[in-house]
Amino acid sequence: MKILVGAVGLAALLAVAPAVHANVIVFSATLSGPAESPPNASPGTGFARVTWDDAAHTMRVEATFSGLIGNTTVSHIHCCTAVPGVANVGVATQLPTFTAFPLGVTSGTYDRLFDLTLASSWNPTYITNNGGTPGSAEAAFFTGMGAGRAYFNIHTTAFSGGEIRGFLQVPEPATLALVGLALAGLGLSRKRAQA
Repeated sequence: MKILVGAVGLAALLAVAPAVHANVIVFSATLSGPAESPPNASPGTGFARVTWDDAAHTMRVEATFSGLIGNTTVSHIHCCTAVPGVANVGVATQLPTFTAFPLGVTSGTYDRLFDLTLASSWNPTYITNNGGTPGSAEAAFFTGMGAGRAYFNIHTTAFSGGEIRGFLQVPEPATLALVGLALAGLGLSRKRAQA
């Protein structure tokens, strides 16, 4: 009887959870010179992760990079290209660069949380072109990022148009399927325990 009550309680909690739980989505990109448009032969590499919380309206931006030919001048996220994974487009996030991004270096790390309800988190032109408010800019930005149409870019003294970049992607559907499979397995094992 305890197992049945526990299962009913868990089911009730799961039914309510989506109504009170935020969607937190993690996007990531591997950064390189060949990923630039036009491609370049920079030996620089990097990794960027953008974590979006739709309830808190925040975006955490993390990046590591090394081996750049030039010293960093600016870094930001561009959005939204017409075709996923290709071309160049204007900057969506802060101008000229992310607050406190390490400048004048060839390697470094970055970790910052942005409040997306503030106009200062956005390129003013991006806000204007996407509904006129930080909220409408946020919606357009994450729609574009979810479609693979946004890229993280690090510009340097050697490559003013960008030395390394990478298109931000959501986790592979296979990863999400594995989580679902694990939850189904948990339900099956509980069912067997009841028998």
